[in-house]
Amino acid sequence: MNSGIGDPVRRVEDERFLTGRGRYVDDMALPRMAYACVLRSPHAHARIVSIDKTAAAASPGVLAVLTGEDAIRDGLGGLPCQAFPALPAGSRFYRPLQPVLAADKVRHVGDRVALVVAEKLMQAKDAAERIEVEYEMLPAVMLADALAPGAPNVWDQAQTNLAFQLERGDAKAIAQAFGRAAHVTKLELRYPRAASNAMEPRSALAYRDPLDGRYTLCSSSQCPWHVRDIVAAVLGIAPLSLRVIAPDVGGGFGTKAMIYPEEVMTLWAARRLERPVKWTAERSESIASDTHGRDQITQAELALAADGRILALRVAVAINVGGYLSTSAGVPPHNATISYTSTYDVPLIHAVARATFTNTAPLGPYRGSGKPEASFVIERLIDKAAREMDIDLVEMRRRNLIRTFPYSSASGYVYDCGEFEQVLDKTLALADWSGFAARRAQSERAGLRRGIGLALHCQRAGNQSERMEIRVTPAGSVALHVGTHSHGQGHETVFAQMVSQWLGLALDQVKLFQGDTDKLLYGRGTFAQRSMIAGGSALKVAADDVVKKGKRFAAWMLEVSELDIEFVKGVFRVQGTDRQVTLAEVAQKSYQGVGLPPELGVGLDGVGSHPGPNTFPNGCMICEVELEPDTGKVRVVALCAVDDAGVVMNPLTLDGQLHGSIAQGLGEALLEELVYERETGQLLTGSFMDYGMPRASDMPPIRSEVHAVPTKSNPLGVKGGAEAGNAGAPPAIVHAILDALTPWGATDVPLPATPEQIWRAITRQERRRAH
Repeated sequence: MNSGIGDPVRRVEDERFLTGRGRYVDDMALPRMAYACVLRSPHAHARIVSIDKTAAAASPGVLAVLTGEDAIRDGLGGLPCQAFPALPAGSRFYRPLQPVLAADKVRHVGDRVALVVAEKLMQAKDAAERIEVEYEMLPAVMLADALAPGAPNVWDQAQTNLAFQLERGDAKAIAQAFGRAAHVTKLELRYPRAASNAMEPRSALAYRDPLDGRYTLCSSSQCPWHVRDIVAAVLGIAPLSLRVIAPDVGGGFGTKAMIYPEEVMTLWAARRLERPVKWTAERSESIASDTHGRDQITQAELALAADGRILALRVAVAINVGGYLSTSAGVPPHNATISYTSTYDVPLIHAVARATFTNTAPLGPYRGSGKPEASFVIERLIDKAAREMDIDLVEMRRRNLIRTFPYSSASGYVYDCGEFEQVLDKTLALADWSGFAARRAQSERAGLRRGIGLALHCQRAGNQSERMEIRVTPAGSVALHVGTHSHGQGHETVFAQMVSQWLGLALDQVKLFQGDTDKLLYGRGTFAQRSMIAGGSALKVAADDVVKKGKRFAAWMLEVSELDIEFVKGVFRVQGTDRQVTLAEVAQKSYQGVGLPPELGVGLDGVGSHPGPNTFPNGCMICEVELEPDTGKVRVVALCAVDDAGVVMNPLTLDGQLHGSIAQGLGEALLEELVYERETGQLLTGSFMDYGMPRASDMPPIRSEVHAVPTKSNPLGVKGGAEAGNAGAPPAIVHAILDALTPWGATDVPLPATPEQIWRAITRQERRRAH
């Protein structure tokens, strides 16, 4: 079987996952290991009057009970927001640190109040229940009210609940464009808050090596080097005194790219007790205290000419950043201001994003991080405008597609390539758009109403530089030491595919090492669809470096000029002759103890880096739904997708990314919402009993094709393929629902479009007709 670039190679890592041999943090056990439990606030906003830990400290097996006052006495710092935007001098915005444990007041349900460490986990849990905390209740504030005059302040030190504000575009030019518009479409919508709910909850295990005195923190993180640097800074230890290991990680989605107080607390407790300490979240803890995604309220206006061509877009969006600023709290608001263009030629955009404190858990990146929300806004606007102007839904999009490249967007980005109209046409054909009327008639004979919806999407991908290493052993096998981190993406397979082709090796001769800050100089981890763009490209540079060094060794071995050596399928050959040496022979020779020319060095390896510039993966989705008018129950019955992810490294893993992101997009469209009570800030969806997660039975048949347009921004031609479903599925599904609701005149349905929301839209219109 072929196992090179572009081949559908099955993931080699899946065998250990499916047979239960994966190694996650919670699987780890060490001698004398203690267990930690976090006491969390049941209130959204309250001042801590006192904490009595006497009974807890005297409980069986308890080794320590730590509070915010202990953290202050030990000199612990707070967790910084590193993605806070650069703002003008004198700005009145507020950038607080997140405390490891709350000392003065709690700011959301699930906030950390105390840490209990005991010999056994149940002992720690029992003791935590014996801690007596006196709270002074304070009024809670949610996003809908947080910026209103007189709203309670989440942070006493701040003047308002506005953490920061971002603005892009020329408001005056926009006003002029709207003044000459033949039609203006307006839309107000809320994109609800979501929990990522990775299969593996967050976990941390910390200990100190008695031999060298260094600390080790094992964490279920996407970004171990990031964890090392921040946790070391908060605890006041040197980065080289801390090793961070991220072993197998069961899903991340951006949530595990953040740094959390529990990682600091676990290491802090291990340092105090001089023994290993482990903490693992329960599902309800994860829902309450992990960073959340989405949560925006948007007012948007689209100015159009009489023929339906877009003149300008004006957007104001309030984004709920929660009670604290997460490590990357600035990313969703930043992406909100730059991602509205999508596949469309929008000449002018004015976007204002207000990052707003509320008494909810912190906001962080979540698979797309502001880009799916922006895609939803522009697609909903265009669909609504087409209906208002009586222009065909496909024709409206076709008239506004970007056709000339490179294209400089009004948001400030340059699209280097794309074939958006071809992608649209392929999807229409794949979905049999023209044959929909017959399928609708068939559904109506069964008493169901069928709808069809369309959505295009284009998201920025790639972020920050990356570094990769290739080390060839004396036997000729290869170790990849990568700065990215796979937590479901299949890097062990795909990176091995790439290197096996470049170096002419069998797939099983390539081994990947990741997630250990002691095994590589530096790495940034995996997020923002960057692994192949930045990491894969850096790996290609490293492979080229191996070949370059190998040619020097081969030239010496064959006694010819380096310029005479060519490398083909694992063999260094003197051009035009049959004289050759294999990569394995060169590798073995490179480790020879004596006799090597000093300028060749020792060993065969390669190091590569790549800046990871932006690319713009794009695609189109068409969805069909059937709904029951009497109940509002809706079922997605078909979904077709065509994607331009650039050059495809492995079609099986790309399909996996597409299917997984569609499942998340479907969940956000139909089921998922983190609900906080508006008056009290109480979390009402704190478990899977209340928080709706999609099941296999909710997923439709998916037909997908690839329309690859290679980018020249990186040596692989890749664009990214992890966020298509999050960006494309929600608007396509909602458009299909609205199409099904046409007889009832519904022009909008809130997210998530639950049966109740759909039923209300139907009955609301029927009541109007009755009167």
